[in-house]
Amino acid sequence: MRETMRKTRRIAFSLPGYSGAGSGAGEKAGADAKAGSAAGAAGAGKKSGAASSSGAGAATVADAVALARRAEAAGYDDLWLSDGGGLDAFTLAPILLGATAKARLGIAVVPVYTRTPAVMAATIGVIHQAWPGRFAPGFGTSSHAMIENWHGLRLEKPLARMRETVALLRAMLAGEKTDFRGETLSSRGYRQAPATPPPPLFLAALRPKMVELAAEIADGVILNLFPRGCLPRIMEHIAIGARRGGKRPEDVEIVCRVMTAVTDDRAAARAAFRALFTAYYATPVYNRFLEWAGHADAAREIREGWAAKDRQRTAAALPDELVDEIAVLGPAAECRDHIRANAAGGIQTQIIACIHPAPEVVEDTLQAFAPANLDLG
Repeated sequence: MRETMRKTRRIAFSLPGYSGAGSGAGEKAGADAKAGSAAGAAGAGKKSGAASSSGAGAATVADAVALARRAEAAGYDDLWLSDGGGLDAFTLAPILLGATAKARLGIAVVPVYTRTPAVMAATIGVIHQAWPGRFAPGFGTSSHAMIENWHGLRLEKPLARMRETVALLRAMLAGEKTDFRGETLSSRGYRQAPATPPPPLFLAALRPKMVELAAEIADGVILNLFPRGCLPRIMEHIAIGARRGGKRPEDVEIVCRVMTAVTDDRAAARAAFRALFTAYYATPVYNRFLEWAGHADAAREIREGWAAKDRQRTAAALPDELVDEIAVLGPAAECRDHIRANAAGGIQTQIIACIHPAPEVVEDTLQAFAPANLDLG
């Protein structure tokens, strides 16, 4: 029986934080946040592409440890990492687990193309042995910007790659000797010590086919950057996939990274969001997702503006109303209402990711959603 490690509703904090902590993207976001304008945000992400929000190459291990300890002391159930470059999540995870006492540590997400299943299974096995019950690895197909531009690989057959990765990870973590040849992966003769009980595996998903696959074969589904109006549609596809996998929909843990900034300066927070995420929505994966979510005009404008290298036009394609439907920005009480609404809509684990680089905003955001200040029912 696989480990579930969850309660009905969990509140998590994203590490080292989506503020960028001094990264090129973070510094640009900080400048744009101060300016408070979409035009100022337009140039962000030119070099780093869709992963610019990760703070790649800037936040230090010491930063991550300090923030993890602060979040755990504030009462957060979970700590979650991204794996967008810079601070490698699989390397950082055991450091953070050793620096904290009880918080669950998750990764959202490790790209399935950049490591072999045997490498990932071996890493998961070691971490699970050292900290049983506290590790929640998540996997995704990532984006063309990261897989093809950064790594020089091909982002091909994502559904098959995800299905075959999970199949191999399950077998390897169970201690089985591999004899597998699939459409995108193969492995023969690999065996490692079984993880007992096996840790849960989470998959990131955006559109219906991947959402259904994740709910079918994984223990949890990780959502990201969705307009809140399409959450009921996403939940329908999670239910379809769960039933296909012989599970009750409520037994699939639904995780969401929530882009957040607790501040009275809403214009600055919106500018920070545009600076960090306009480039995300220009990538094929997220652009098609935005279109599917009901914002075809915005998706087309972003796509055409990006192709024309008109960053001001691209950023302006995310109007205030759409930013506010995706992110949670504003005063603490209002932001807490949004988090409660997400929970009522079916999201069980919410990862608070502060997107504003100002230290006071990061601290206000961390405190606003600490369990002492937030009742999820």
